[in-house]
Amino acid sequence: AAMKVCVGVFMFIALLGIPSRAIEASPIAKVIQMLADLQAKILAEGEESQKVYEEFAEFCEHRSKDLQYAIKTGKDDKAELEATIAKEDATAGALSEKIDELAASIASDEGDLKKATEIRATEFADFSAEEKELVEVIDMIK
Repeated sequence: AAMKVCVGVFMFIALLGIPSRAIEASPIAKVIQMLADLQAKILAEGEESQKVYEEFAEFCEHRSKDLQYAIKTGKDDKAELEATIAKEDATAGALSEKIDELAASIASDEGDLKKATEIRATEFADFSAEEKELVEVIDMIK
């Protein structure tokens, strides 16, 4: 704003004090013209910079919203997954206990099977010996 006032004052003084032909050739007029051109160029660059800034600010705002949504979603997913992990850990613990119970039951059943097999083998040997005696007795009676 101060630059505009300065340039305006210089131009006014130059126009008042110098005839129109002298303005074209006057070094002061050339400097004033160069300052006016520079001012226009600076204002144009400022507008362009403002436009770029606004576009970048909008990009940052959208990116920030996207990241906030992703963070919120990630936190929700994390909580859900932690709950699922806790549930599955409990299930794994219960199943591990069940496996231990079944392993003990299988070991007990295998012991019982071995004892029963031994008893049957002994009973079969006794039966075979008795049968042999009976067959011999029957053969003698005949």
